[in-house]
Amino acid sequence: MPSSSLPRVAYFCMEYALQSDFKMYAGGLGILAGDYLKGAKDHKFPIVGVGIKWKQGYTDQRISPEGKAIDSYPIYNYPFLKDTGVMVSVMIRKREVKCKVWLCDKFGNVPLYLLDTDVPGNEDAWTTGQLYGWFGEERIAQEMVLGIGGVKALRALKIPVDVYHFNEGHALFAGFELVREKIKGGKRFEDAVAAARKQIVFTTHTPVVQGNESHYLDRLLYMGADNGVFSKQQLKQLGGSPFNMTVGALRLSRNANAVAQLHAVTANKMWEGVKDRAEIIGITNAIHLPTWVDNRIVKAAKNDSGDIWKLHQENKKALLGFIHERTGVKLKQDALLLGFSRRAVPYKRSDFIFSDRSKVDRLFRSGKLQIVFSGKAHPLDDGGKQIVANIVALTKKYPTSVVFLENYDMTIGSMLVRGSDVWLNNPRRPQEASGTSGMKAAMNGVLNLSILDGWWPEACDHGVNGWQIGDGYENKNEKKLDAHDQKALYKVLLNEVLPTYYSNKKQWIEMMKQSVLTTHKPFAVKRMLEEYYEKLYMK
Repeated sequence: MPSSSLPRVAYFCMEYALQSDFKMYAGGLGILAGDYLKGAKDHKFPIVGVGIKWKQGYTDQRISPEGKAIDSYPIYNYPFLKDTGVMVSVMIRKREVKCKVWLCDKFGNVPLYLLDTDVPGNEDAWTTGQLYGWFGEERIAQEMVLGIGGVKALRALKIPVDVYHFNEGHALFAGFELVREKIKGGKRFEDAVAAARKQIVFTTHTPVVQGNESHYLDRLLYMGADNGVFSKQQLKQLGGSPFNMTVGALRLSRNANAVAQLHAVTANKMWEGVKDRAEIIGITNAIHLPTWVDNRIVKAAKNDSGDIWKLHQENKKALLGFIHERTGVKLKQDALLLGFSRRAVPYKRSDFIFSDRSKVDRLFRSGKLQIVFSGKAHPLDDGGKQIVANIVALTKKYPTSVVFLENYDMTIGSMLVRGSDVWLNNPRRPQEASGTSGMKAAMNGVLNLSILDGWWPEACDHGVNGWQIGDGYENKNEKKLDAHDQKALYKVLLNEVLPTYYSNKKQWIEMMKQSVLTTHKPFAVKRMLEEYYEKLYMK
């Protein structure tokens, strides 16, 4: 695609994971956004990113001596950010909030402009303090900075934009600013909304209604999120009451996408009652290979003389050294190592492998089976923190074979997807939107053992490039679903995964190669960017 003839895109996202110590991210949404910006730079797509400069990032989450997750919030400084000299204002609670605009272009990414309210004289200087921190009013204020402030920043920077891409509903207020601009230019409200819609595309992620953010109309009006152009009734028509950010974004965009093919089915079903919304198509997520994948592994998979097993053992040894350094635990090089790295939320069923202890107790006690966990709970999610505590308790019960790496970040993620033998994923289908960590593992020759959810139904060739758990079974009754999936997990783990690893090394190595060969192109960021242009930006 010649970039000169392509639409110019401004990509709005609440978080970006570009480098481990640049704490602008919480998890998967940011990792996707970071990979997207790097891919756009590699392949010369005319894209800029818009986000927020978080003073404290997401939580720094450590485990206390009692085994509980404890949150802390250091203040970070990033001397490599460039001062654009641009300052824009957003009216929040009828007060002017100044937003300084920084440029980040250090990590092989297209320009990323970050808004920052930590400005002398700002009454609400802490608005951009914590990513996903605090409560409803602060969240709205942050999203007004991202959306309204983001569009104003693009205007001040004189960056021409053809398409505004909202990655999740957080960016919706950028659409409100586009509507305001068009009304100021002389359009009636309905015409302004229609004109704004022609410029907006939207990516939805969370396939659980409760996980999609909503706000009371009165709170939006009190905060000034209506941007001086939407009445209470017009807000209700757009996003309902309470106002659902995803519903609003679906109605204010001309095209929308889900992040895997199954997710598109789930999302269209979930929002089928929303009239006048964009149809949701599937554009499966992808990853930036130079960031996540050991290129020696890809070369070895392509070359019959390449020793993929030897290279993987080097990566595994590095991971085991990393684990020992962080935890003091020495895992075994020659024993099967499962990796599991997810947000601590119930649908991901973090400790599912231990749900029938009698099936695996002997394997973990003998060290024949080992597992390394990582992942954070949201600071305000007591249930998520209990999940973390449960896993930490398992590390005490199986001190030589179960490990938890605290304070998940990109460094931990990268070590795990390269050095584990098997990547375990057991969400309740169809609640996993995509799951890019599995793609990273697959391209590093780490075999996926996963429920057929997210991206995996598109890639899985059972027994050839990894394994499926179960048969795509779905049931709204969680007890029935869990019982079905539990039986399926133990069946494939005990009858296929373990025997192959310990008794059929030749097949295991062939599966590693197939894992790499079947995924390294279809799930690379170039394919995703090309699909965004063909199916979202140019339609």
